[in-house]
Amino acid sequence: MGSTDERVVAVIMVGGPTKGTRFRPLSLNIPKPLFPLAGQPMVHHPISACKKIPNLAQIFLIGFYDEREFALYVSSISNELRVPVRYLREDKPHGSAGGLYNFRDLIMEDSPSHIFLLNCDVCCSFPLPEMLESHRRYGGMGTILVIKVSAESANQFGELVADPATNELLHYTEKPETFVSDRINCGVYIFTPDIFTAIQGVSTQRKDRANLRRLSSFDALDSTTRNLPTDFVRLDQDILSPLAGKKQFYTYETMDFWEQIKTPGMSLKCSALYLAQFRFTSPNLLASGDGTKSAAISGDVYIHPSAKVHPTAKIGPNVSISANARIGAGARLISCIILDDVEIKENAVVIHAIVGWKSSIGRWSRVQASGDYNAKLGITILGEAVSVEDEVVVVNSIVLPNKTLNVSVQEEIIL
Repeated sequence: MGSTDERVVAVIMVGGPTKGTRFRPLSLNIPKPLFPLAGQPMVHHPISACKKIPNLAQIFLIGFYDEREFALYVSSISNELRVPVRYLREDKPHGSAGGLYNFRDLIMEDSPSHIFLLNCDVCCSFPLPEMLESHRRYGGMGTILVIKVSAESANQFGELVADPATNELLHYTEKPETFVSDRINCGVYIFTPDIFTAIQGVSTQRKDRANLRRLSSFDALDSTTRNLPTDFVRLDQDILSPLAGKKQFYTYETMDFWEQIKTPGMSLKCSALYLAQFRFTSPNLLASGDGTKSAAISGDVYIHPSAKVHPTAKIGPNVSISANARIGAGARLISCIILDDVEIKENAVVIHAIVGWKSSIGRWSRVQASGDYNAKLGITILGEAVSVEDEVVVVNSIVLPNKTLNVSVQEEIIL
């Protein structure tokens, strides 16, 4: 381990409104990083993991959202964890590495020896202290969290090859057209401050090339970087790929779960993964009940303290119920996220669905889907303030906000 006076900071990239378009209609109401998974905002899970890093001095959130959208959350989470959390707004896109470099003075104000970089839309167990220990042992500029996936799905991500003996990163390629490796980049990193020198080197090189182009009639230089601004630096293509095989980067492989949260369907799957993790990390957050004095609970279930659930309801597995929700007598909930102020009336059934804020589901109605997290209509999603009337069945559908359904629908997108 390092000396006790070493300080560590963490940076979490949260994106912006233009980045969460695949998350609609849920991102119409709330920034995607604040959408609840297992009853906690998406960004809360990586922030909580950061709290376990030894000598953590500060956590930064970097994104394009208006500061006001994060002010309340940042204030409450700072007080709850007793670690300073600050939101830094980018004025324009700088790329994953450029965004880090843009705020280098603030990030380095505590003179940290190490900087964690995490992507908000990643769902995993975040083994950060173990990464830090391995990184110190490797002695490089950075360590990347990696996981083994199926050969068929690998090309959707950054594929990499590491030395099996030393774990040195030997080769890195982003979303290759041909198979390279079944090890992929998980979007979680730890760096020494030398990373800023590497990022600056890319910017300087790009400026020099731009100057050379102006002076030369030969314009057939590298077309992949020719049109990029000099301060736009991508971590994968501009840093990891060129520095692979130079004893600068190493890998730490996780054997736990890992998913990317790009769509509402995947948020339901990831909510289930986090609920299952609560068994080991936060068992106090999981509900229990046998149907006598409180509702019958099966599997992993989170119920907000302000929610009211009738004792005859049956809840679980994989259910998250948010603030001020009301679940009526005989209701059956399986694999779903119920958001704030939702009313589910007597004997209604919700399976493989996300029910939006202030929505209501009538008596004997069914809101359900096949449960295919990757299919466009594999999860039924009701936007904010959707009213499903009594005895209506909604199957494999997406309903935008403020709609009333008085007839049954199947495999429809209701605008």
